[in-house]
Amino acid sequence: MRAMNTTQTTKSQQWLLYCRPGFERDCLQETQASSTESEANSGFIIVQGKPRLTYAQLTFARQLINLVTEIDELPERDRLTPLLAAIPDTPAQFGTLWLETPDTNEGKTLSGFIRRFQPLLEEKLRASGRLLDDPTLPRLHIFFPDKIRALIGTSDPRNSANAAMGILRMKMPFEAPSRSVLKLAEAFEVFLSTEEKSQWLKQGMHAVDLGAAPGGWTWHLVQLGMQVVAVDNGPLKGVVAEHPSVKHLRQDGFRFRPKHTVDWLVCDMIEQPGRVAALVSDWVATGATNRAIFNLKLPMKKRVEALAEALNGIREVLDKKGFKYRLQAKQLYHDREEVTVFLAKIKR
Repeated sequence: MRAMNTTQTTKSQQWLLYCRPGFERDCLQETQASSTESEANSGFIIVQGKPRLTYAQLTFARQLINLVTEIDELPERDRLTPLLAAIPDTPAQFGTLWLETPDTNEGKTLSGFIRRFQPLLEEKLRASGRLLDDPTLPRLHIFFPDKIRALIGTSDPRNSANAAMGILRMKMPFEAPSRSVLKLAEAFEVFLSTEEKSQWLKQGMHAVDLGAAPGGWTWHLVQLGMQVVAVDNGPLKGVVAEHPSVKHLRQDGFRFRPKHTVDWLVCDMIEQPGRVAALVSDWVATGATNRAIFNLKLPMKKRVEALAEALNGIREVLDKKGFKYRLQAKQLYHDREEVTVFLAKIKR
């Protein structure tokens, strides 16, 4: 999709999706849509032909935008005028304006331009009554793959990521024993609503951390006030090593089972995705836990297929038990060659 030196409205439904650079093919594959643009390591794709995509069901997409217009060549001196003219008439008002770039080294070079340009565009939109501070209204996205090209679209707050560029950046705590703490912190923010966090992340709850060493996930659970059994043959580091809320068991994570149901199972073991999925589904099926967050390390090739096989294995086990459950998978910003999965048994 390329307009020639002008602004052009797309003729059919098109979607702009952001993703982790290097995962464009996986992002495209799971949409099951036709690609109009998908370049390796670009950090985004454009697809068409799907009247409706659901953000929560997409693992590799960081953001889901209804693409409306493209400007192929922005003038060097006056970018504001053509951008204002290209903003769609519908919806009449927007709750947020996000100017965004790819999450690439090239994209980072545009950060200064974005910071300078954002207030100028916001001022014009507010003056015309089109930009309000209302999180329930559609968002307006202007995406700059480079300095001269702009993709303009909108997103539904109920069907998209609630963060600019689809990136929820977490601050690294000083006392945390490893950066893996950021993955669990981000997972709780992505998968749980405000109400669910208040209900499911309470002080005094009990959790098991399989493959705990060096203790990043255990540390985060302790900060939430939980009592944690950390299972790993390796040593814990830092404050969690001697913390009174942590019981460290030097055991094989695949063999351990708690005597009583725990509130949370978390797992970040380096193992085949199918084996980890089978382990977690067994915990839920046997009542060892009611909810879990775990990582699946994906192979370099056929990531989508490996993920689907692992998740389908979980569904098969729980469906046979007649359980009602919620199963979601996302490649989080702090993930790498992996995805994070949330599984919760739902009471009937």
